[in-house]
Order: sequence, then C-alpha cells, then structure tokens
Amino acid sequence: MMARKLLLSAIIGSVFAMTATGVTAATTLKLSHNHSRDHAVHQVMTDMAKDVRDQTDGEVRIRIYPDAQLGNQRESMELMQNGALDLVKSNAAELEAFGPAYSAFNLPYLFRDKDHYYQIKSGEIGKEILNSTADKGFVGLTYYDAGARSFYSNKPIVKPEDLKGMKVRVQPSPTAIAMIKSLGGNPTPLAYGELYTAMQQGVVDAAENNIPSFSLSRHSEVSKYFSIDEHTMVPDVLVISTKSLAKLTPEHQQILMTVAVESAEKMKVLWAKAEQTEQAKAEKLGVTFVSTDKEAFAAAVAPMYQQIQTDNPALHQMIERIKAE
Repeated sequence: MMARKLLLSAIIGSVFAMTATGVTAATTLKLSHNHSRDHAVHQVMTDMAKDVRDQTDGEVRIRIYPDAQLGNQRESMELMQNGALDLVKSNAAELEAFGPAYSAFNLPYLFRDKDHYYQIKSGEIGKEILNSTADKGFVGLTYYDAGARSFYSNKPIVKPEDLKGMKVRVQPSPTAIAMIKSLGGNPTPLAYGELYTAMQQGVVDAAENNIPSFSLSRHSEVSKYFSIDEHTMVPDVLVISTKSLAKLTPEHQQILMTVAVESAEKMKVLWAKAEQTEQAKAEKLGVTFVSTDKEAFAAAVAPMYQQIQTDNPALHQMIERIKAE
C-alpha cells in the first residue's frame, strides 16, 4: 500500500511538473490496468505503445502500469477523472457505473454467438457505447476480447439450482448483481485483487470470469471446478480522458485511435491461444472443466429482460437493436 502511494505521488508530481514547465520533449500518456504482465491484454497494449511511439516519431509515448499498481479499476478510473492518469483498461462491468450504455454487455445470453458479439462491438452500436461517456470526461478507444465468463467454485455448477444460497463474487455492476439474484445466488461485490483470499477463507463460495483470468490469477489453486455456462461476454475497454485526447494533435489522435483498433484485432488471436494454454495449465493443477445446462441458465434470467422493458426503455431499445443485428 505504501509503495502504491509513493508511486501515485510521483505520478501526480510529474503531472504538476509538466504543467509548470509547459514544454516537454514528448507527450507521455500514463495507462493503468489490473492484469499481470503475462496477460494477453498487457502484451497487446505493450505492442500498441511501441507502435504509437514509432508512428509519432517518439512524440507520443505510453507508459503502462500493470498489476493494479495504481489501484483497482474503479480507483484508476477516478484517478483518470482527476487528471493523474490518461488511459485506463477497464471493462464493461466496471464502466456501467460511469456510463449506463455499457450495461448491454453485462446482460446474460444476449449475444447469439461470438460472431454476433464481434459484429456489435465493431459496428455502430459499439461505437455509440464507446462515445457515450464523453460528458463524463472520457471516451473508449477500443474493446479487447475477454472471452465468455463462467462460474467456478469447489463444486460443479451445472444448473441454476446449484447456485442457490451460494455467495458469488461479482463485479460492482447492477446488471451482474441482478443476474446472480435471478439464478438464486447471493451476489457479493468484491475487488478482483481480494478474490483469491476471499475464496481461500470462504468469504465467497464462487466467482465468475473467463478462463485466462481464472488461471493467471491463480484462482485455480482455490477453486477446482470451472463450469462452462458462458453467461456473458464482457469486453475489456481501453478508455482515455477527453482532456488527454484533446492535448494531442489531430494527426496524433488519429494514430492513437487507429493503433488501438489494430491492437484489438491482435488481441483476438492472442486471446484464443491464451484460452487453450490457460485451460491446460488449470487442468494440470487438478481443475475439472464441467459442461452445463445453458438453456436452463438462459431461462432463469429471462425475467431480467421483462423487467428492463418496464423499468429502462432506453436499454430495452438498445437490446432490441442488438437482437436485430
């Protein structure tokens, strides 16, 4: 904790120093994310930083802070809004609190398949969602593939009834919380970095995530059943402060946006490899991957959509647009 505070103080100090001098040899954009250096998203963002530096002749540089060095995703978002950070890799679940349009990605079984999911992200709806938070001080540059999320625990979760009474860790997303309630579980919002200990000590009984995050976070050491229900496809999102974006020249803005989208295409390839690699590693540690009754899960969450139609007409309209694509 002390090391994080010192690092943050140094970053804030550099921001003020840049403001005082008014002139710098290059514009350095600070990017925070909560994954390890081994994670595919860190690898593609590292390549993105190199490409931005090369294509701007070193005039724009991206400095990456992985492993939640500067706090969890919400804390990083708040630092960005306060001007201490320029870029943050978050995800649609966390961003729902900042931009309601992101809740569409957190709805269970909304996408027909992976191709439909990719189509929505790259199309007009996806772009609308990325731009929907401009009045909040940031916009999205691109989506990164984060696979499908499934449940894991120390018992198989094959049908919704298996979740009854279980304390299930979720991200602080109202939609995720509503989903767990629909399935009979007890949703427990918890920071990602606290989850290993929480599962080890029995504070929560289950969690949900994609396979690489499950393995790379070492949750495979404390949860021996990964139940493949694939309830949601929640993308990671690379966002940038509108103030930081405005500081770049139009040419540099275009380079950054283009390179970010290109990095997302690279991510698809890396992600597919990561899923295979990390599942194999988890299996070697004794994790059993379980098939589930997906139709039963989908039926159990159907009332969520009926409630949305009544309570949230704007989201209902977006859902209908997504289904029509």
